[in-house]
Amino acid sequence: MVVPRPFAAVALRILLLGAPLPLSGQGGMSGMTGMDMGREIVIPSGALYTRADVEFMQGMIAHHAQAIVMTRMAAAHAANPQVLKLAQKIDQSQMPEIILMQKWLRRYGQYAPDTSSWHHVRMAGMLTDEQLAALDAAQGVDFDRAFLQGMIQHHAGALKMVDDLFASPRAGQDVDVNVFANDVVTAQTGEIGIMRRLLSQLPAK
Repeated sequence: MVVPRPFAAVALRILLLGAPLPLSGQGGMSGMTGMDMGREIVIPSGALYTRADVEFMQGMIAHHAQAIVMTRMAAAHAANPQVLKLAQKIDQSQMPEIILMQKWLRRYGQYAPDTSSWHHVRMAGMLTDEQLAALDAAQGVDFDRAFLQGMIQHHAGALKMVDDLFASPRAGQDVDVNVFANDVVTAQTGEIGIMRRLLSQLPAK
């Protein structure tokens, strides 16, 4: 089993400078607001997973879904080839992870939100409606800059969610949750480094 590590320091160091997807799905944790999960979370006696694990998976579905909305703007907003390639990589990695999280939740009889859930919940790092509107209004270099800044913020929020998970008593002991959470940290920390480099290469305003 992957050994959980505290990620608060990492998240703080890399924290920046804050239409539903046409996808199918079945629709307490700190930072989760405005979301009606539609079903009370009941943890069976003796279960290895905890309420924090369930809320983490539910919240991360919404978090990933908003990221995919952002990535799918890139092609239509004249993103440069490197930004477009990164956006496609994020899309192609996070959509399968949404399916993985939904399957995990259903296996344990928990509510599995669909990809429209980002409209009703704001987890750490997720963009506001105003930020999304500004991103959608941008083109070319302005889009590249807004996308990279917004996605760095978004990824830093995901690291905060992992940190909160492992700070919760007995959370993260389920093998699937543990491996997934650590994979989020590995992948998104690396992508933040790439995005910071791309951001530094953009023309000055």
